[in-house]
Amino acid sequence: MPEATPEFVLNNVMNRFQLNQKKNVGSTSDSIREYKPSSMEEWEEYYYENIRSKNHIDGLGERLYQKISEIVSKENRFHPKLISQIDERMCIEYMHNLVINRQWNGYAREEGII
Repeated sequence: MPEATPEFVLNNVMNRFQLNQKKNVGSTSDSIREYKPSSMEEWEEYYYENIRSKNHIDGLGERLYQKISEIVSKENRFHPKLISQIDERMCIEYMHNLVINRQWNGYAREEGII
């Protein structure tokens, strides 16, 4: 059985508490297809100006960290050492990575850009 990683925990908790749902991050798939950016930087600028603000995504990252530190850490679902590797900054970066980098990479592959 593979060993869990901090990213596994982040993804698991983000999905469990629906922080990646349209109501939280906006309609990223539809938005990127409609906008048709030619670079990740272009997508990032568009996303933060038209879909959700950086502060909003920061807030989702803070909520992610709160769920991990206050709920998940007490459930004994993951080893305490693994949970202790995750800090608030990591959660915030994870949420930004989700809506910008991962969305761009999927779109770029779909469009044959990369």
